[in-house]
Amino acid sequence: MPGSGADRVGWFTETVSRVLMPSEFSPLDSASFHAEGTLLDLGPMQVSRFAYSPLRSRRTPRLIRAGDPEQYQLGLVLGGTAWFAQSGAEAVLRSREMALWDTSRPYESGSGLDGRDVEVVVLQIPKAAMPLPSQQVDRLLARRVPAGEGLAAVLSDFLLSLTANGPGAPAGSLAALGDMAVELTAASIVQQLGRRPEPPAEVRAHALLRRIDGFIDRNLADPGLTPRMIADRHHISLRTLYTLFQDRPEGVAASVRRRRLERCRADLASPRLRDQPVQAIAARWGFTNATAFSRTFRAAYGIAPGDYRHRALAVRASGDDGDGDRDRGAADGGEASPPR
Repeated sequence: MPGSGADRVGWFTETVSRVLMPSEFSPLDSASFHAEGTLLDLGPMQVSRFAYSPLRSRRTPRLIRAGDPEQYQLGLVLGGTAWFAQSGAEAVLRSREMALWDTSRPYESGSGLDGRDVEVVVLQIPKAAMPLPSQQVDRLLARRVPAGEGLAAVLSDFLLSLTANGPGAPAGSLAALGDMAVELTAASIVQQLGRRPEPPAEVRAHALLRRIDGFIDRNLADPGLTPRMIADRHHISLRTLYTLFQDRPEGVAASVRRRRLERCRADLASPRLRDQPVQAIAARWGFTNATAFSRTFRAAYGIAPGDYRHRALAVRASGDDGDGDRDRGAADGGEASPPR
């Protein structure tokens, strides 16, 4: 961390604005200000842990226009005190209490009401990943949530474990941990609003579908990745699995096939893998039959895998990559993605 107080404040402002959202900070004592933080990526989600001197902060309409990650963020206080105000509500937080806020709305906050440093864990959830309607989540913005019992206690313990043990977890498991954090957050919100402790059926279905999507992405290389295997691994019937996908533009098998083709297409266009045989790349992503793969690839993109590789690598070698979408379209013979 930089040496002078002003430099430390600048570093903290830049870091938080980059990691969380653009914000303004006013330390109570700039000369002695100090801070530290860590960040863990969980796929679309992120969890951060910060410790810093007493300060005040705000997010104005100007700062929202400057950058909005369009997230809900959940702050769990581990030490010290903090307060947070948004949309006409205000929460005063002490150790093991938390509050939720919306990055698309102005806010004001402060820490160190007792003169001590504050330590906080922040979970970032894209609004698109929140399995609850915004009208429901908005009711809890800037409301104090004690984390000593119920689902809030489970959530706070989970977040603490994530910050402590997440960096040592296999990279492939981090997205699944992020999904679990979102599910616990949604269930905790439902409980805090006085509804059933268990989330409603649509929330459970949405959460299950996210887990299934993550499972598919992590197991594309397995030739045995079939709808039956997916259903069995999630302890549901095939009928339930098909029902979960019925509102999507493609079914389960088509979704697996499309994702495999996308991985193959990316590898075929990679100069780093130019010496890998086409069939080796296909096999890496679960295609065991060379003829079937070639036929499926041509049906999706209108070009044979080998020809696609030749064109894609030629485009890269020409150095004309100022527009990635245009180059991909040219290499694909005009089609940007497989039909669904």
